Amino acid sequence: MAAELVEAMNMVKSFRVSDLQTLLASMGRSKSGLKQDLVGRALRLVQTEYSPELLKNVRQLYETRFPKASAWLAARRPESVPVNYPALNSSPRGTAQGTDYLNGIPKPAPPPAAEVKLVPLPFYHNLETLLPPTELIAQNSEKLQESQCVFELTPSQVEQIRNSSELRPGMKSVQVVLRICYTDSIGVQEDQYPPNIAVKVNQSYCHVPGYYPSNKPGVEPRRPCRPVNITPWLHLSTVTNRVTITWGNFGKRYSVAVYLVRVFTSGELFNQLKHCSVESPDRCCERIQDKLRFDPESEIATTGLRVSLICPLVKMRLGVPCRVLTCAHLQCFDAVFFLQMNEKKPTWTCPVCDKPAPFELLTIDGLLSEILKETPEDVEEIEYLTDGSWRPIRDDKEKERERENSCTPDYPVVDICVPEANGHSPAHSGTNQTGKPGSGGASAGTGGTSTGSGGGVVVDLTLDDSSDEEGGGGAEDSEDTEDSQDGPAPKRGRYDYDKDLVTAY
Repeated sequence: MAAELVEAMNMVKSFRVSDLQTLLASMGRSKSGLKQDLVGRALRLVQTEYSPELLKNVRQLYETRFPKASAWLAARRPESVPVNYPALNSSPRGTAQGTDYLNGIPKPAPPPAAEVKLVPLPFYHNLETLLPPTELIAQNSEKLQESQCVFELTPSQVEQIRNSSELRPGMKSVQVVLRICYTDSIGVQEDQYPPNIAVKVNQSYCHVPGYYPSNKPGVEPRRPCRPVNITPWLHLSTVTNRVTITWGNFGKRYSVAVYLVRVFTSGELFNQLKHCSVESPDRCCERIQDKLRFDPESEIATTGLRVSLICPLVKMRLGVPCRVLTCAHLQCFDAVFFLQMNEKKPTWTCPVCDKPAPFELLTIDGLLSEILKETPEDVEEIEYLTDGSWRPIRDDKEKERERENSCTPDYPVVDICVPEANGHSPAHSGTNQTGKPGSGGASAGTGGTSTGSGGGVVVDLTLDDSSDEEGGGGAEDSEDTEDSQDGPAPKRGRYDYDKDLVTAY
């Protein structure tokens, strides 16, 4: 029953969108959403409502897509063939029942696996090794394999788990974790899950981290490989614990290990960073001067380096400026946000240059910490100078505002007066650069200007300038002036009759 359930779940994980929609529709479930949503919905359907009918539908869909691969996809051997699982525990045992024969001659025992070292993780501190890295060995040619490992907890280890504090309700800070990596003795190995992985602890399936959906089109979701917490399913006593690992055998070799660890939070890591890795302001100044030191072989002289006070991760002002010792840039990022993001999704990559940023190489910039305290909140950028000093960089808008407040130039001012009683357009009074009205006797033009009562020069904008070009001369100008004094000329439309004489019935 359990093997068939694992088989069905692995088949569902390999379905395409159309297969998932067909399966969900056949069981009366919604088939809308992204592929990741459909996969999660189908897996929950298989786990909660497992039935022979559902298994039949899953197998039919899988065989339609992989007609040649259905022969080796069974999650277990036929009942008539015995299966001998390796006991991957810390104490060596004889495996006489699992001896294979080749032409009547027993096969030689496989050589012991080379020592595999797992990379240390900042959020996990190893307390004890319950099972050293041991290789998962395939028992047959099938693609889906099962391997078992057993271990026991000592009374002191059980007390450590029970007396530890809680990170959150139901999760202790001291845990038993399962780690899987490639079988390679060269260097340290990062956590790496095999395909089609499923972990069962004492006959109960435990949670394995799922896939992260990708925001980029055409990019497959990425699965974060991290230690698997198996503490809730263990016997917290001296009873033997049995862990069964289902994995896909596709040519790569994997090793499994079990550790008793102490789990840290991002706040605890930040306290370690704050007490153990702070670069003094004097050392930061020396670093800046080294970068800005004149190089006679260089044709370009650098007189300053600009550094933003905005964190590239969250686009907010830096709280605790942090950077990597091996990075060449002076730009910092916020230490608190960086640790919180790696606690949820561990990447340990510098957000400025995308180079590796392990926790051991992080340091707090003491000089920039002091600068953040001295500068106001509206300053978003500073510049380091060659002598190690610095100055704030103001944005263009603030510079223009300061320039306007400091010295405002005198511009000509045009006064717009109220309309005259004769119905002409508003008159304008000329003023000089100081903003004072001009003398009452001055005239701005010929025939078209007059002196107002307030002493300003009144310009009549209703005059027709085309009369000068048509050859009418000064006589026409005088006639226009007389007409303007008598009153405005009646407006005419595109027809010959006056617009005012037309009556609408």
